[in-house]
Amino acid sequence: MKRVLLLLPTTGYRNEDFLAAAKKLGVEIVAAANYCHQPAPSWGLAPIMALHFDRPEQAADTVLREIGGNLDAVLAVDDSGVELAALLSERLGLPGNPAQAVRRVRDKLAFRQLLREREFLCPEFHHLPTGEDPRKLFPELKFPVVVKARRLSASRGVIRVDDFEELMRAVNWVRAIQSRADRDARDLGLIMESFIPGSEYALEGSLERGELTTLALFDKPDPMDGPHFEETLYITPSRLPEALQDCIHEEVARACRVAGLAAGPVHAEVRVNDQGVWILEVAARSIGGLCGRVLTRSLGMSLEELILRQVVAEEPLTIAGEGGAAGVMMIPIPRRGIYHGLEGLDAAQSVSGVTGVAITVEPGQIIAPPPDGATYLGFIFARAASPADAEMALRIAHRRLHFDIRPEYPAMEAPAAERH
Repeated sequence: MKRVLLLLPTTGYRNEDFLAAAKKLGVEIVAAANYCHQPAPSWGLAPIMALHFDRPEQAADTVLREIGGNLDAVLAVDDSGVELAALLSERLGLPGNPAQAVRRVRDKLAFRQLLREREFLCPEFHHLPTGEDPRKLFPELKFPVVVKARRLSASRGVIRVDDFEELMRAVNWVRAIQSRADRDARDLGLIMESFIPGSEYALEGSLERGELTTLALFDKPDPMDGPHFEETLYITPSRLPEALQDCIHEEVARACRVAGLAAGPVHAEVRVNDQGVWILEVAARSIGGLCGRVLTRSLGMSLEELILRQVVAEEPLTIAGEGGAAGVMMIPIPRRGIYHGLEGLDAAQSVSGVTGVAITVEPGQIIAPPPDGATYLGFIFARAASPADAEMALRIAHRRLHFDIRPEYPAMEAPAAERH
């Protein structure tokens, strides 16, 4: 039986999907997680269940000290664990990407520097160190500008600004977001880059011995022009001309090569305009949230099963799925507040073409849209004869959902004496 160390984030959407895929394949899973580190010993948790994913060197030492028996692979469920997975694979002599390559593509500044050096289409960008006054960069900036945290994901800490006043507010805002989300924030600073106009697309792929296979190319039909960049609709197959789809594949494959990525899942975000294909990011992981479920029919298996098969199989994978179009909506959060419930779930699920609605937020949970938040209300899935039909089904279903989101701090009516 193959044995895989699986890095499970405590807030991950896909933990159960990976565990189900492992059970189906007869793969033994050794679980490691980043549960709360202080109470963990009193809960009786093993040391590998209280790892600091954001301290890969320290966490790798703990795993190597505590793990028993041989491993066939190390996998991270999401972005938070990919550096640790790569480092452990290196130290154990297992297949995987070099830790340096994974670290480079996670860092938005380092990745932009790489793209510029290798002559990809690349926006003008500047590094703003922590504590430095952004006004020193004013003479060099061309608006609109996008202010970004260095290594957050899911549109967290990303804001478009159109003038100097907005820029000052955005810098303070993104610095606050990054300081809460990344304990290395003081060492990282921010990146500011020129806004790239155009339509956005996402490529889901798989690398094997450095060769990229495109599993799906997703259209993002909703405009992604800011000021915040919340993901909503992913529709596949893409409606782009085949030649342009091939160009996106080649640019993503080239970016993987120059970054040093050679194995495992890849999720890439690109923009396309009259100048060509602009790489926004290439991540050494698969698509986030529950979005991977939209590919089950086209792959002939779950995306998690495909990823596990790739790391334990002795022969190249063959994909034999069904045709047709599919789509997923990451249900957007309209405003910050406390989620209390929803109406219209049955009505949404009854829409022709909708194959499921998964509500992932819990009553009583504080929620926030980007750039502060990094979660969704849930996911709507659809299959149809055409991409346009899949998109329409998702939009109709979404309109039937009504969420009860209340303020965190209810307004208090002033006492009668104070009103006079």
